[in-house]
Amino acid sequence: MNAPVKAGIAVRALDFRDADEVRRIEAFVAGQGGSLFHRPAWLRGVEAGTGQRAAGLVAERMGTLAGWLPLTEVRSALFGRALVSSGFGVGGGILATGEPAVQALAAAAEAHAASGGFAGIELRGGPVPAGWDSWADRHCGFERMLAGDDEAELLAIPRKARAEVRKGLGFGHRVSVGRGQGDLAAHYACYSASVRNLGTPVFPKRLFAAMLEAFPASSDILTVWQDDTPLASVFSFYHAGAVLPFWGGGVFEARGARANEVMYYELMLHARRTGMERFDFGRSKTGSGPYSFKRNWGFDPQPLTYAAWTAPGAAARNIDPTDASYSRKIELWKKLPLPLANTLGPWIARGLA
Repeated sequence: MNAPVKAGIAVRALDFRDADEVRRIEAFVAGQGGSLFHRPAWLRGVEAGTGQRAAGLVAERMGTLAGWLPLTEVRSALFGRALVSSGFGVGGGILATGEPAVQALAAAAEAHAASGGFAGIELRGGPVPAGWDSWADRHCGFERMLAGDDEAELLAIPRKARAEVRKGLGFGHRVSVGRGQGDLAAHYACYSASVRNLGTPVFPKRLFAAMLEAFPASSDILTVWQDDTPLASVFSFYHAGAVLPFWGGGVFEARGARANEVMYYELMLHARRTGMERFDFGRSKTGSGPYSFKRNWGFDPQPLTYAAWTAPGAAARNIDPTDASYSRKIELWKKLPLPLANTLGPWIARGLA
């Protein structure tokens, strides 16, 4: 698509088959300090892992890049059709050099949504276009600097949480870091059990495999083991000097073994040794259990601003698992046998971008 020129800004769709253009956008994201979720590699990994199509709008002024809007075209029989920036991420939104590019990209996105039959557009971060709804009271991000050495990292954790980490370290768990099939299998065993116990459908296993392929030099899996049994595992990305533990969880036995506490502490150490400076603990619903867990680890919550546009006459998409309308479904899901949950979950979760 090519949108009309506004204020000297022309907007067009990115051709993901053009390697030079993709590299150009990757360079723009890096130069503008964009997030992991702005990168075309993220969109392509989501597409390969879930089937939800990668898209994106490029804004130019006289041939010079002025803005970029990464998009995932979400199509779900259960959750409707929406353009999401960025799908399965916690960030994204419009990345632009000025307000004219912001508004041009927003107008082009609205036109793309209307022509494609999408009920709305969701922006996870970035500037809020004029006339769009926005909010900053539902989710918070958590990030802090990593300490200078292992002992300082432990002491940076508040006393009560630090005591739990010390208990976990006392078990002498084995810790592995890798990107192989064994690492992926161990991670999926832990993660799928964890999200089932929370009442949430698990993402397709191929999503994690696709992300390992999309980020060959900036992703890995850290797993905490009891003998040959994985207790807890986290899939992390490395971007702009920060480690992002993005998909993590543990089996039921992990709680007593303090495996989750060991997992995050060991990831902090591993990240520093690989040259990272910051630990990005990701997004949590304000006031939720994970929100409290991260605060107890000494992370200060920072409100995240999200925005949305809804097509005239359409209903806004609701995929918030804490919404009261989902409470009965969540309780039923928690009771499913894990093999059944892992069979049904991926089909449902691919629409929860």
